[in-house]
Amino acid sequence: MSVTAGESINKFKSDPVVLMEGVSKSFMVGGKPLPVLDGVSVRVSSGEFVSLIGPSGCGKSTLFNIICGLERPDGGRVVLAQNEDLRAAEVVSYMPQKDLLLPWRTVLNNVILAREVAGDDRAEARREAERLMPLFGLAGFENSYPAGLSGGMRQRAALMRTMLARREILLLDEPFGALDAITRTKMQRWLLEVWDKFRQAVFFITHDIEEALFLSDRVYVLTPRPAGVALHLEVGLPRPRRYECVTDADFLALKKQVMQALTSV
Repeated sequence: MSVTAGESINKFKSDPVVLMEGVSKSFMVGGKPLPVLDGVSVRVSSGEFVSLIGPSGCGKSTLFNIICGLERPDGGRVVLAQNEDLRAAEVVSYMPQKDLLLPWRTVLNNVILAREVAGDDRAEARREAERLMPLFGLAGFENSYPAGLSGGMRQRAALMRTMLARREILLLDEPFGALDAITRTKMQRWLLEVWDKFRQAVFFITHDIEEALFLSDRVYVLTPRPAGVALHLEVGLPRPRRYECVTDADFLALKKQVMQALTSV
């Protein structure tokens, strides 16, 4: 099922933990306003995996910055966990494109960083992290430093840090964009396994159509800047996902819809 821009999205899952309605944003460049977002409306429900795809520079990261409270919208509204007074820091954990692991801290001390900053008990955070190391493929590397890790392992550590923050909403900004194709495919399957255990709401930015469709319950496609929603697509593929589904007729039909939306604007 697809929903074109302008149609109601109220028919989809209730209880949104991220709700953006008519969000607009411009920046001053050379003394003139540069429109970036133009009336964007999206929603992510509890436990959902939703992807955002669009041309480079269309405003995807700006949209995430608004959800996080790093930028203020010029128009529209943003509601998190159905509470307009809630601060983003209370419910949102954000993983940017770069892993941003601290080189002077071990893997174990990196992954508990958010818990330390939040003032949680450090010993308890370490014990929880140690129990989860095998799930994140980091068993045996607890005392290693980031410089000794592969790209995929660094991303696992960064995602573990993000998840251990215990926030209801995870914003993942192209976490696999810098990985080679084989590692990226493995990381996608692994991410779904981890998400299935934690079931936090995930809002995921990607440039890769197959990645968006393989991972997601729904996909939003943005137009070039100033971005609006060109397509809102219900993926509807059965879970658990097998990677071989990318050659199935249903998957290819969804891919065609996304490609048409990206090339028709």
